[in-house]
Amino acid sequence: MNSAPVLLVIAHGSRDPRHAATVHALMGEVRAQRPGVRVETAFLEFNVPSVQEVLESLAADGVRDVVALPLLLTRAFHAKTDIPAVLREAPRGVRIRQAEVLGPDPLLVSALERRLYEAGLHPADKPTTGVVLASAGSSDPEAIAVIAEIAREWRHTGWCAVRPAFASASLPRTEDAVRELRALGCERVAVAPYVLAPGRLPDRIVSGAADADVLADVLGPAPEVARVLAERYETALVRELVAVGA
Repeated sequence: MNSAPVLLVIAHGSRDPRHAATVHALMGEVRAQRPGVRVETAFLEFNVPSVQEVLESLAADGVRDVVALPLLLTRAFHAKTDIPAVLREAPRGVRIRQAEVLGPDPLLVSALERRLYEAGLHPADKPTTGVVLASAGSSDPEAIAVIAEIAREWRHTGWCAVRPAFASASLPRTEDAVRELRALGCERVAVAPYVLAPGRLPDRIVSGAADADVLADVLGPAPEVARVLAERYETALVRELVAVGA
């Protein structure tokens, strides 16, 4: 049996089948980058298997060490409350470390730029292009502040302007940010979805990008995203245990 702790990636889940398919594609990229690590996937809702089901299966296999990694871009309610609560129900003898969420991270900004260039932009377009950094949104002020800070820092890498936008819970919406960048005089406007997989809220971003010149794809299985997952896993290995099955 592999002695390395199992990496359990916990995704939110969605009724949209594209969500789970994209999550599994990303896990394939993680496995390719870290072939010595067993990678399992679980969902909080809508999709199977559940976190509890995977933990019980791992326990039955004799696994005792797990790194639980929230597949989330910001540290909001799910990372702070839902996931720790589920992990506290771990089967007897399973030791769990909870890794940090993925964002913020410079590699994720690299993945955003990768998607923009794949959508048709060129690095030479940066000085004349305004970018909408479009996220799902959150009622958590910490998460909103992180998105705003990413937009501010990304602006300094050469874009005409970068504005945050949100599909829910917060303002502005994607279409409002597109209009703002037009009013600023940016020659073209691009929308960069800061989301990991398709679904209901990402579809709102797509709708809001109707008047943009460029719409990038979701981050999905970008190699930079997989590398962040691997780095979060490795960092968690030296952290204190957060849950031990009773």
